[in-house]
Amino acid sequence: MQLIQIYQCFCDETRLRIIHLLTKGPLCVCHFQDILEVPQTKVSQHLAYLRKREIVECKRRGAWMIYSLPAQPSAELETNLKCLQDCVQTNPVFRSDLEKLPAARENEAAWLDEAASKTCDCS
Repeated sequence: MQLIQIYQCFCDETRLRIIHLLTKGPLCVCHFQDILEVPQTKVSQHLAYLRKREIVECKRRGAWMIYSLPAQPSAELETNLKCLQDCVQTNPVFRSDLEKLPAARENEAAWLDEAASKTCDCS
């Protein structure tokens, strides 16, 4: 992975917020919608951008697309992720995102139960 790819992904606040949340574990598009309070189409566009540049990976889990950081990140990505964690500690937007994360994860079990009976609008 080239360093320029990482910085291209890090130059947008919404993408930074997504990446920051993914440092805490895998999430569905629906989680990002709830936490970031951004429409599904916008979240999906950002995730597609990140996926194309290999900053995130996705796996289908029933009807859900679950996004995560790469299992084996490049040294450059790993270093920048650590820097991101240090830099956002005092930022109220990033703190608020983390505060909303437990509630989004509580709903995950219910969403996964529903996945067997209907199609998620996540992409």
